[in-house]
Amino acid sequence: MKEYSDTEIIQCLRERKSYVVHYLSMRYLPMIRLMVTRSGGSSEDAKDIFQESLIIILEKIDSGEFTLTCKFMTFLYCVCDNLWKATKAKRQSAANYLRSIADSESNDDSDFTENFDDEVYKEIFAEVFRSLDPMSRKVLKMHWKQKTHREIAEELGYTYGYVRKKKYNAQVEMAEKVKRILKEQIS
Repeated sequence: MKEYSDTEIIQCLRERKSYVVHYLSMRYLPMIRLMVTRSGGSSEDAKDIFQESLIIILEKIDSGEFTLTCKFMTFLYCVCDNLWKATKAKRQSAANYLRSIADSESNDDSDFTENFDDEVYKEIFAEVFRSLDPMSRKVLKMHWKQKTHREIAEELGYTYGYVRKKKYNAQVEMAEKVKRILKEQIS
């Protein structure tokens, strides 16, 4: 396999040369897979993180303000690591939310204000969730049940790429709507 310098990699990415993406996958995906699987993820998760990282790097390169100040491998690893940590945090948050719903239904002895705050947040979350289109809701529910993008795609009859994009857009839409509602309530 031909080796590419960091400068060549950046230039090829800037020019959207597909062979460099293949090179990066062959060269660095095994390292990312190891990092993700060692911290509780799957090979599928590693592929998703790797692809999302490449998209982020492409956006940075396209911004025109990108300067590589370390080895490309180090930069890619850091982006993947940060994305994986964020993904794990989101999954944990969703799992905690689902657990808290179950717990709050069975625990009526909690502090009133804590329950009130929880109920407000749950209502905001539920309202925003209901405002999503049905397919987005279905994809997010399946994702929160720890199903991989591939499993969701197979079950719903869509492509892997469509499911990934749908999930990402739904999460972004939910986050923006929740922030807007919370801002309005604080003001």
